[in-house]
Amino acid sequence: MSDLSRREFLIGSSATLAATVWSREAASDPTRRLRHAIIGVGGQGTNHAKTLSKMTDLCEIVAIADVDPERRERAAKVLSERAPIQVYEDFRKLLEDPSIDSVTVATPDHWHTPVALHALQARKHVYVEKPCSHNAREALLLAEAAKKTGKCVQHGTQGRSGKGFIDGVKFLREGGIGKVRLAKAINHQFREPIGREPDSDPPPGVNYDLWLGPAPKRPFSKNRWHYNWHWWWDTGTGDIGNDGVHQVDQARWGLGVGLPKAVTASGGQLFYDDDHETPDTQIVTYEYDDCYLVYEMRLWTDYPLEGHDNGVIFYGDGGIVEFGRKGCIVTRIGKEPEPLGGGSDFTENIRNFLVCARDNNPAGLNAPISEGALSTILSHLGNIGVRVGRRLRLDPETCRILDDPEADSMLGRTYREGYELPVV
Repeated sequence: MSDLSRREFLIGSSATLAATVWSREAASDPTRRLRHAIIGVGGQGTNHAKTLSKMTDLCEIVAIADVDPERRERAAKVLSERAPIQVYEDFRKLLEDPSIDSVTVATPDHWHTPVALHALQARKHVYVEKPCSHNAREALLLAEAAKKTGKCVQHGTQGRSGKGFIDGVKFLREGGIGKVRLAKAINHQFREPIGREPDSDPPPGVNYDLWLGPAPKRPFSKNRWHYNWHWWWDTGTGDIGNDGVHQVDQARWGLGVGLPKAVTASGGQLFYDDDHETPDTQIVTYEYDDCYLVYEMRLWTDYPLEGHDNGVIFYGDGGIVEFGRKGCIVTRIGKEPEPLGGGSDFTENIRNFLVCARDNNPAGLNAPISEGALSTILSHLGNIGVRVGRRLRLDPETCRILDDPEADSMLGRTYREGYELPVV
């Protein structure tokens, strides 16, 4: 892949990204319903199904795909109560259906970009869950592919569809608390240890080779399976990619910054003593010319203990702005806190995607992949910094780590034969 000047297409507006397309289709009939498919029907995929099922004015769910027969049968049973639905083990077969307009991708992290690229290749609009990729180079490729095809690619950082956060960013931009020099993205919650599990046979009927896909071949284990795949480098991105990417994205959005010039990270396991590979404690500092973004993660404390949930605090000359699940709050120096509005909005993020996909309007996306790719890359840089134990200097224009071949090589991965990335 070429090391092009990425800031132009990644940090540029959605309208710029939508300018270059493959024979872009004319705007759709506003009364038309999209034929939509869900790829991955685990926990988050089930949330997609529940939400999409209520949006009958915009779409109908016509197909699902999952490698786990138990999950796809359960989802199909519920969804088929409304209308007949096609069920697939292999998402690639699903994408062969030319009548499908759009898909949501709620697979494990290591499949997010490969599935999204296959979908774009098949001319589908894509809603891809966070983090959009397993590594930084995938995020760049996906943003490039969205630009090339002119399709809508929405990222699952739904805070960008929360009215309170939208108003909060506007407030920051207008100098509501003066110059903002620091934003802290906080991910503090209690996640249970996973213990230790021996290797075993996959569950009956599971296409485990397809589930592994681009990841290295290794034996099945319950602790590398449903949800716990988050905590292994081959398939997941730790909690900075799983949940922390929401806070990193909101912090970067509020600061109005793209890729940093340097990253310092530390982390490890202060709590877990089990099969986890990824940290339970992590602190990352992203350096910009005139501000810092700090990420702080603790997976062994419950956030109600500190009076606020996972979120972001922006520190300005005249006060602070807090983003959290309850919304946006402004506290000016010497004044009482003032609420600005509600917080993250998953439903609105889905609706915004469907409207834009129906209208072939990438410029209208609230959480376009151009922004999602940047925030995902910040999460990957935080993990790379922890794994190599060194300060990283970055070229923000090319997204290359300077003077550190080992760290730079971790921006991508090697793909298993038969599961290479498709070319879009």
